[in-house]
Amino acid sequence: MSEQQTNTRLTAWVRGRVQGVGFRWWTRSRALELGLVGSARNMPDGRVEVIAEGDRDHCERLLAILRSGESPGSVETVVERWSDPKGGLSGFLER
Repeated sequence: MSEQQTNTRLTAWVRGRVQGVGFRWWTRSRALELGLVGSARNMPDGRVEVIAEGDRDHCERLLAILRSGESPGSVETVVERWSDPKGGLSGFLER
């Protein structure tokens, strides 16, 4: 298995005008298109936390999409953390 096909976990915190604009739904759609599992949830401080597990290449593509400026609302900053997958996820949930 190549390194690009290794499963990983991406946690991304997205700051900007990303709540109440369809951002979580949009993120869910993009993640499912990439075959990823995880969730997107609103945080009390106004950010959206995105957790995605799957192929490293697909997670990197999702991160690039989050930063692309093509999402609903307005993304100012995306901070990411990479870790080993925890598993136990199915589908992609809006929380």
